Formats: sequence, C-alpha cells, structure tokens
Amino acid sequence: MTAVAPSAPTEGRAARRRAAQEAAKRAARHSRRRGGRRRRRPASGGPVVIASRLGGELFITLGLVMLLFVAYQLWYTNLLAERTANGAAGSLQQTWRQDPGPGSGAGAPPVSAFEPGQGFAILYIPKLDVKVPVAEGISKPKVLDKGMVGHYGEGALKTAMPADPQGNFALAGHRNTHGEPFRYINRLVPGDPVVVETRDAYYTYEMTSALAQTPPTNVSVIKPVPEGSGFTAPGRYITLTTCTPEFTSTYRMIVWGRMIDERPRSQGPPPALASP
Repeated sequence: MTAVAPSAPTEGRAARRRAAQEAAKRAARHSRRRGGRRRRRPASGGPVVIASRLGGELFITLGLVMLLFVAYQLWYTNLLAERTANGAAGSLQQTWRQDPGPGSGAGAPPVSAFEPGQGFAILYIPKLDVKVPVAEGISKPKVLDKGMVGHYGEGALKTAMPADPQGNFALAGHRNTHGEPFRYINRLVPGDPVVVETRDAYYTYEMTSALAQTPPTNVSVIKPVPEGSGFTAPGRYITLTTCTPEFTSTYRMIVWGRMIDERPRSQGPPPALASP
C-alpha cells in the first residue's frame, strides 16, 4: 500500500489562517487595553475638574439664595407689613368707636402726645388708594418696617399735630418694601386731597407742591414753614417724605399740602373720602 502525503498548498493555507487568527486576537486585546485607558481617564478627573464642578454648584446656590432674598424683600415684607398695618388701622378705628373723642360729643379730652411707635391716626391718599396708620416716631423697626407711616415727633425733628392751630404735620414712609405706602406719591399733583383721620376729627389737606430730590440732611423741608414749599407764612401744613430714587435711600422726595377742611368725626367722612 502506498501512503499519501498531504499537499503543500493545504498546509500553507492552514498556517496562514492560524496566523491571521492570532493577529486578530492580539489586535482585539490591544484595542481593549486602549479603550479601558480612555474610559478611566475622565474618571480620574483631576483637581481642575473637581474645582470647576464645586465652583459651578456654589454659584448656583448663591444665585438661589439671592433670588430668595429679592423675593423676601419685594414680596414677603410687603405682605407682612400690609397685614400688620391693616390690623393696626382696624384696631384704631375700633378703639375710637369704643372711646370717642370730643368730635363725637362725648366730651373726652383731646390727646396730643403719644409714645414712640404708638398709632394715633390714619392717613388716606384717595388718588393712590392708600389707607395707612400713622404712628409716633420714624423708627424703622417700630414704625416704618411695620408698614406704617411715621410722624416726625421727637427731638429736634418734632413737628406739629393736625389739631394744632398752626404748624407742619410731617410724615415719613417707605417707598419700596415693607408695605411701601409712599410708593407713588410722585404721581400727586396740586389739588389732590390727602386726609388724616384721628379719634377726634377728619383733617383734609390739598397737595400744593413737591420737591423731586433733596439730601437726607435737608431738614428745613419739615420746618413749621417748610423751605422750598412755596409757603411764606405760618399755616396748617402737611409734609410727606420718602426715599428716592426707588430701591435706594440716597435722597428724599418731598410732597407738601395745605389744610383746607377740618370736621368732627360726628359729621362723618369728608367729601374726599366719599365713595364714587
């Protein structure tokens, strides 16, 4: 029997096939090693990446805090102040009904002195739909930040009361935040009424002039005959003061008026407060 030897071409093809398979395996292993290194590289991050991430989160947090603070100042302080002021106005009117003054014919003595922070009147500005209590003093925590208007009634800044035979009844109020009762007093024009209600009477003033801007140190605007108002002789005046420009306290805006009517409470509200 004669043995048959394998052909050379068949052995060559098998060797090439094995060589190709080995090369493919080596290429696959090499590719996996490179891919693994690429995937691990971002995970290592480094201090620059970590710092940038922390910085971004910090800026986002600060932005949220600032947004909440602005919302508190522009919205929540107004909400709280208006609630407090409305309650104070209601309490005053209830007290007056229970303890009427001379204007009611009950013979109760008039009151002309009040403790700092004590409410004693209600200010109406019909054109601006303002109804706000008036308290003694211009303290921010005790008066202004509670949404009330403050009467310059202490020390060197002491001014007259509405019932005084002559003098300047000077008031201060916030223009922005905390109820902002004087937000739009720049819209008043000569002839607009301003009414003050007390336990004893209603006092109606007529707006006469305004000063758009003056330094806070200019206290002459609340003198008995206020400088810059156009008044030249003693009389019964009212002065409204507030900060300007809006959202700053750099200067003061001033509005002046002259009393044109006084009536006992028993006669009811003046025409300026009559419903349309």
